[in-house]
Amino acid sequence: MTTFKLSKIPTSTRIIIAMAMGLLIGSFSNTLYSTVNHLADAFVMLLQMTALPYISLSLMVGIGGLSASKAKSALKSSILLVILLIALMLCFILMAPLSFPNWQTAEFYSANTIKVSQEFNIIELFIPSNPFNAFANAVIPSVVFFSVFIGVGLMPIKNKRQTLAVLSNLKQSVSNISHLVMRFAPVGIFCIGWRAASTLDASQLDGLMIYVASALVLTLLLAFVVFPALLATVTPFGYRAILKASREAMITAFATGSFFVVIPIIVEKTKQLIATQYPDTENADKVSDVIVPISYSLPVGGKLLSLLFVLFAAWFSGAYISFEDYVKLVVIGIPQLFGTSTLAMQNLLEIFNVSHTMFDFFLVSENLVVGRLSALLSVTFASCLPLLVATSMAKAFTLKKKALIKYLLIIPALSVLSFISLKYAFSSISYQYEGYVKFIERDFLMDNVNSKYLDKALDNSETVKPSIGVLTRIKQRGFIRVGYFRDDLPYSFHNNKGKLVGFDIEIMNQLAIDLNVGIEFVKIFRNQARALLASGYLDITTGVPVIPDNMTKFTLTMPYSSQNLAIIVKDKRRAEFTQWDNILQRDDLILGIPESFYYEKGIARTFTHGKAWEISTPRLFFKAEFAHIDAMLFGAAASSAWTLLNPSYTVVVPKPELAPLFMAFPINKNDHSFELFMRNWITMKQQSKTIDKLFNYWIKGDSSLAKQKQ
Repeated sequence: MTTFKLSKIPTSTRIIIAMAMGLLIGSFSNTLYSTVNHLADAFVMLLQMTALPYISLSLMVGIGGLSASKAKSALKSSILLVILLIALMLCFILMAPLSFPNWQTAEFYSANTIKVSQEFNIIELFIPSNPFNAFANAVIPSVVFFSVFIGVGLMPIKNKRQTLAVLSNLKQSVSNISHLVMRFAPVGIFCIGWRAASTLDASQLDGLMIYVASALVLTLLLAFVVFPALLATVTPFGYRAILKASREAMITAFATGSFFVVIPIIVEKTKQLIATQYPDTENADKVSDVIVPISYSLPVGGKLLSLLFVLFAAWFSGAYISFEDYVKLVVIGIPQLFGTSTLAMQNLLEIFNVSHTMFDFFLVSENLVVGRLSALLSVTFASCLPLLVATSMAKAFTLKKKALIKYLLIIPALSVLSFISLKYAFSSISYQYEGYVKFIERDFLMDNVNSKYLDKALDNSETVKPSIGVLTRIKQRGFIRVGYFRDDLPYSFHNNKGKLVGFDIEIMNQLAIDLNVGIEFVKIFRNQARALLASGYLDITTGVPVIPDNMTKFTLTMPYSSQNLAIIVKDKRRAEFTQWDNILQRDDLILGIPESFYYEKGIARTFTHGKAWEISTPRLFFKAEFAHIDAMLFGAAASSAWTLLNPSYTVVVPKPELAPLFMAFPINKNDHSFELFMRNWITMKQQSKTIDKLFNYWIKGDSSLAKQKQ
């Protein structure tokens, strides 16, 4: 009787099983345990731990072992050919989003909504004034640049064999650590799958499949049609011979999900193929020894699929990608890919202001199938590059007219057919925009008290005497009376059941609970608040920005939250509002500013060219009769809520980022005891993390908090 051993199951199979189990458990579990989250983060960090040392050592050893003459002869042709192949791949990658369906998408506010990416400085990115700082902060292009120069410095040294041996041993030790980490891959991938599934919904999984299908079609086109056909057209190597030479490596790379492990196979197979065509050309067959290992560190092959994910993430998050963004993606994105895609992706998502929730999407897709497709595509790229370089060194480029005509017909036709088929398949997916539904269906996260709602202040409100202190009046009345403002998303609004909810509304409910009273909400206009508070009819209102105009009207509590200034604009006009200098210098712009954010003197002092119009409610900005207003200045959190209801608009935080505006509750000017009570109460709720939890739920849309409540 034979016993079953887990160790006999291939690692790739165990990873697939672990991912499937994680996704299954996560999809049915309402709770994401902190241990699962920590293990997922730990596994990602372990993978990243060995990436930079290996890249650096590999480049030092690979370049340092070359002679000057050999390096010079290969360098010229290699650089040009790499650029041409990258350009060819980019053409297909940048065309892929044309097949994405026209879904309405938008996302909740997140810290990334207000994150202003750093200005791109190519000199600082590539040239490290302090190499140790580059290593410590994972500045991959700087690490690569430094390592290349160390390798170049080793080249002319005569007695370098011992040094190269030490570096090679270090490289091998780092590789051994990577293999050790991969032993825990099933556990890490299981936790990643659990975490991702617990935060994904059906519509997100539909979107994920769109990325996977796009990556699959691109890989099949490039790996089995475009690259081998290109070589078969301009080199002596035949189409079948090229695929035969790379076949074994492609299968192994796809099965293991690793391009690194098949580098020796690629080197040997391409050397054999080169030797059959150029047996008498000196060093031609040695090109593979140099080109293939170095290509592992270059932003080529399957690594470029990461750019497709950035485009997918931007589309899925509802961001409009302009031509300028495509250029930025290529110029900034490619240098980031000198390292691992996992390490680069977080930076790329930050650059394009895409929520970090998409990073889990990336990890899931990579470990499901895209990582394997990436490895397969990298094999094809790494197999074709030395064949082209060897042909260039042998000066044997020839244009095969029959092959050229054949492939000029096949490749465009097959590409167009593939993208049209994708577009048709994606369009057939049943999808409904759920941003509004997710927003409007939310209920209180915590306990709430008996509430009463009035659509307007009662007629006798002006006769209420304010002589009694607020706390005393609340106790005598048995409830606290709170004024809330119209169109104050996401701070106060009525959900799909007609219940008054929102960030400020739930904070007021917590206040009523602590005072052991009920609560009465009164809908008011902003210009009513001052008189209603002064008369004693209202005890407090929902929050307003702490700006001089509001400070002169009310006594404000200490701040309980903050909002960064942002601009709401049509998706297609996002690029016009990325710089404050450009906005303020334009004479043709009309900027709408809701009255709660309208600081009259500050506006007059700042907007000396364009026009700034005060509007009573942000709702007006989205109406057709106010189409002459180009954009609206508002808080980032509130802006995100309005774009959920109007997904054709987007939130932009112009550079440089301005200081945030604090939010506070207006109260009666003369009641210092209530002001002191609210100061201590807000401090207490901040220390207990109650306000943070409510902020994450109402403003950031963290649905996992609601699941934990259940």
